[in-house]
This record gives sequence, C-alpha cells and structure tokens, in this order.
Amino acid sequence: MEEPHQEITADEKPTLTEKTSSLGRPRKSKTECNFSSKQRRKSFIQKRNLGDHMRVHTREKPYTCEQCGKSFGKKRSLKTHMRIHTGERPYTCQQCGKSFKQIGTLKGHMRIHTGERPYTCQQCGKSFKQSATLKGHMRSHTGERPYTCQQCGQSFYYAGNFAAHKRIHTREKPYTCQQCGKSFKQSGTLKGHMRIHNGGKTQCGKSFAQKQKLDTHMTIHTGEKPYTCTECGKSFTCKSSLINHMKTHTREKLFACNQCGKSFTCKANLMNHMDGHTGTIVFICDQCGKSLTRKDYIKQHMKTHSREDRFRCRECGKSFKQKINLSAHMKLHNAEQSPQH
Repeated sequence: MEEPHQEITADEKPTLTEKTSSLGRPRKSKTECNFSSKQRRKSFIQKRNLGDHMRVHTREKPYTCEQCGKSFGKKRSLKTHMRIHTGERPYTCQQCGKSFKQIGTLKGHMRIHTGERPYTCQQCGKSFKQSATLKGHMRSHTGERPYTCQQCGQSFYYAGNFAAHKRIHTREKPYTCQQCGKSFKQSGTLKGHMRIHNGGKTQCGKSFAQKQKLDTHMTIHTGEKPYTCTECGKSFTCKSSLINHMKTHTREKLFACNQCGKSFTCKANLMNHMDGHTGTIVFICDQCGKSLTRKDYIKQHMKTHSREDRFRCRECGKSFKQKINLSAHMKLHNAEQSPQH
C-alpha cells in the first residue's frame, strides 16, 4: 500500500539534506526530500526536479490549461493534457498504425498484439495488460471505491470512470474535432462524430439503415467499448450488453423457468435451459457460446467466426459467406448489362 503524502503549509519550508560522496571524491550533490519515510525518501540532482516533487506535498498546481482551466503540478503533465485539445498523438503502433497521446498507453496497447498479460490478481487469477487495470480490479474484491463525486455522492473503482462522470456536472467537453470545432465529453463520442467527415463509411463496406446500428458495428473495427460498468469497470460495445451485465451485480433475474422455477438474467440463457426440459437437441458454438437447434444452422454460424468467404463474384471478385448473398449481388451486374429501353 502506498504511503500517504505528508502535506505541508505554504509557509513551511521542507528540510533538505545534501548528499555527498562517502569517499570524499567530488561528485554532483543530491538534494534529498525529508517528507517521506527513510525507505521511500527521494533524492534529486536538479533543483527543478525537487521543485516538481515538492508539489506532491504542497498540492500546488501552478501550470494551468488556458483552454479548460484545469491545473497541474508538473509542466509535462500540462503538455500531455494539451494533446486532448490539439488532438496530437505522437506515439504510433508500428503494427497497426494506431496512435496515442502517451507512451505508457502505447506500451499497454502493444500487449494486444503480443497477448501479454503480466499483471495477475492473486485472489481470482484474472490477468491484465496494465497495472492500473489490476489495481482497479482489486477493488472489486475489497469493495473500496476511492473516487467519490462531491456533487452527487456516487463512488467509483477507477479514476477514469470518475473523470468521465464529473463531466456530467461540469459540462466540460475536452475532446474537440479539428475539422469543425465541435466538442465532446468522451473520446469515443468524438471518434463516432469523425465518421460524419469521412462520409460514414465502414472499413468493411457493410451498410446500415440506422446510424445507431452503424455506430455499434464500427466498434468491431475500432475496438471501442463506450459503455462502462460503474461497479467493476468492465466495458462493452453496446448498451444492451452493459444492461445485461449489470444484472450480475444486482442479482436481478427477470426470466424464470415455469417448470422448475430457476431464474436467469437474460432470455437467451432461459431458452437454452428450457431445451433441457423439452429434450431439444442444442448445438452450441464453441467460439461464442451461441446455441442453435439445427446442425446446419451451427455450421452456417461458425463461418462468421472463420470469416470463410467461399462464394466469389466472377465479375468483380467480391466474396460472400452465403450463396444467397452472392445471388442477390449478381443481380446488380445483370441489371447493369441489360439493354436500356
């Protein structure tokens, strides 16, 4: 557990210790801060670094953002913060081209490609890509919610969720579109807005009649999970998934079996359970757990995971998972070739 920082008043000056070589040889002297315990005491060669460190104790924040008024104790923290407003992302992943504002975020992202999860919970064995995520997860075991909103009293496990929540009260919109100047509370909303400028095109060419369905589909490509559980911090691509997940915390079970009384949090699980009473043979997808009543249905469904595109158009080379979709597509070519009257 981290040792709490000792606070000092504005009039009080820190006691400093000059470190010199035990051998008497000339070397750069280090200035030591005595406000931490001896084991955790920090030393600094440059007074500027000591000054930055002392603000941990004084809570002084002299560096203020001119755009939103937020203040920081370190100049580099302000510089990093400014990237929210400028949209600058100087750290780029060499594997997929995705860019980030901070190098630490890039390092965490790289584990998506390597599959590395070096931070493991000692209580349940669950592993995480980042230490901060593990730290937040541990609070689901301890029940600790260190981030409390002073305006409404709601508490949070994660600092990020707390920061996003506060914008509901402050109406702060730090994420700005560089093309039209429109601002948003969350980075995910800005990403969705940017599709207006690129014509709303998807990366795979799939089309949707409703914008809401397009937005949900786009999360497959972006990896974005804008719906976050305030209880445990788990995120989801669509709102309905979050609503179902929340029932695991409230223990709410709305769907009850009328034969044995057993209850379930979602209708699909009840339907699977009912097959046990009716004797219906169920075929379960080993990739996502989806249940289907016919073997040919499960075979067809499995193609969505393997991305098997067996039906190819000879005219333009476009591929389809199902023959019926290819047939519908071919009508477009036939219509183009038909003589106009």
